[in-house]
Amino acid sequence: MLDKIKATLGNYRPHIADTNQSTKKAAVAVILRHAQEETLESTEILFIKRAERDGDPWSGHMAFPGGHMEPDDSDLKESAIRETREEIGLDLRDAQFLGALDHQYANPRGRVLNMLIAPFLFQVDDNPPFAPNQEVDEVVWASLNVLASNTLHDTESMLMSGKPTTFNGYRLNGGHFVWGLTYRILKNFLSATDSSWRPPKEIE
Repeated sequence: MLDKIKATLGNYRPHIADTNQSTKKAAVAVILRHAQEETLESTEILFIKRAERDGDPWSGHMAFPGGHMEPDDSDLKESAIRETREEIGLDLRDAQFLGALDHQYANPRGRVLNMLIAPFLFQVDDNPPFAPNQEVDEVVWASLNVLASNTLHDTESMLMSGKPTTFNGYRLNGGHFVWGLTYRILKNFLSATDSSWRPPKEIE
């Protein structure tokens, strides 16, 4: 599966968002590895569970490692690499860079923010060590093959402005729910790397 992803991304041209001086910028790392599930080869994708923190609009969410661009970062790709090192202790400077995905705009919990998120893809060795900081509760690997099959697609009801709202996402093993911005990035990744993939039927 990784060979197919690499070949497809070589021809992919991500959508780059229009920005202005007030636009905040952030980046995330979408990290893949080759895995062996008993006798079957597969590809896994990395998620983090963000710690519960007051004032964090993504508190407790499943996410990709990443964060805001800092003045010393030369570009958004470097932001993704730096933030990943800070959050989970994984240095992506020696990882294989696979390409970029479409820019996304952030709207956490229904808030409209002038903030773009730039996702960058990397491949790492089979079992890298992690050292999560205080911003991360857990590092989770999930089977990309299973996610692509849409068998894990699910919904969850959450309160938004005091009203129950249903959100689409993927329910990982262990009950973790991938939704919102991370769900959008994941769907963009699947559609960009597999022409046969079809989005799940979503509940509106």
